[in-house]
Amino acid sequence: MEMNIALLPGDGIGPEVIAQAVKVVNAVAKKFGHTIHFEEAPVGAAAIDLTGNPYPDETHEVCLRADAVLFGAIGDPKYDNDPKAKVRPEQGLLAMRKKLGLFANVRPTFTFPSLVHKSPLKLDRIEGVDLVFFRELTGGIYFGEPRGRNEQGTKAFDTNVYSKEEITRLARMGFEAAQKRRKLLTCVDKANVLATSRLWRETVQELAPEYPDVKVEYEFVDAVAMRLIQWPKAYDVLITENLFGDILTDEASVISGSMGLMPSASLGTDNKLFEPIHGSYPQAAGKDIANPLGTILSAAMMFEYAFDMRDEAKAISDVVNKSLAEGIVTEDIAEGGKAYKTSEVGDWLAANI
Repeated sequence: MEMNIALLPGDGIGPEVIAQAVKVVNAVAKKFGHTIHFEEAPVGAAAIDLTGNPYPDETHEVCLRADAVLFGAIGDPKYDNDPKAKVRPEQGLLAMRKKLGLFANVRPTFTFPSLVHKSPLKLDRIEGVDLVFFRELTGGIYFGEPRGRNEQGTKAFDTNVYSKEEITRLARMGFEAAQKRRKLLTCVDKANVLATSRLWRETVQELAPEYPDVKVEYEFVDAVAMRLIQWPKAYDVLITENLFGDILTDEASVISGSMGLMPSASLGTDNKLFEPIHGSYPQAAGKDIANPLGTILSAAMMFEYAFDMRDEAKAISDVVNKSLAEGIVTEDIAEGGKAYKTSEVGDWLAANI
């Protein structure tokens, strides 16, 4: 099969970890007889430096031509430290999600047998955890209008808006995922306080009879925030709105013991993007020390979600588990043994595939 993949390395460690993902994707393509065509484009601070726009039209066209997008990270200290900056790298991320129609952020949380001891949570709570969040990505308080401040600058306001259509398309993805997993779906909301949450709950209740094999639970977001740490194995598929999902998925990332290991996907009707959940980590940029496994596992998600190639995805996840078990890891998770360079880990994974 021929596949066209857009590469958006972005900022900080983004180019380094994307380079390792390319090695692994090429190895998988060779093993399974596929042909990969890559096309690279700038985004974030790198794009601002080149064009003044964090998500240029040319980059958008590259994404539209691709079957899938592999994305690194966005962010640069020179913008973080300038509160008056009119254009910021993160604006490119929001624009990209909106223009590509990436309405569903898929964030799995799972543990690695050789790394469970690195989690801050007790072993009996996290061993065998395998859950996935479906976070609505293009609506809610991040995009609602009106927003701003009063003339005196003493009050600020944001608007949380959701339509039934936005909720339905995200919820259907969650139901369909639950059917392929443990058949348990949790709708996370704040229906006792928020009108938007009541619409979420009503909409999911209306959809539930279409999926009779899926058990549906409804929980307030604050209760989920507690139970996610107390007993994460109680969850399978969770669906929620943009703000709640942003917070809860970062909370869930500590279960695995390292944010550098976690992949994600952002899916739309026509476009699909895959990225690690970590940031640009500018302090490590150019030092060949960044952990590439989150990006490489995002490439595994790409094979599964964009191309329905489960064997190819499993080949990547298996070799990542092997690298962890054998200590072929970067300094952030190396324990006592040798710490490998970013590029060395990528080479090892590709060779072992």
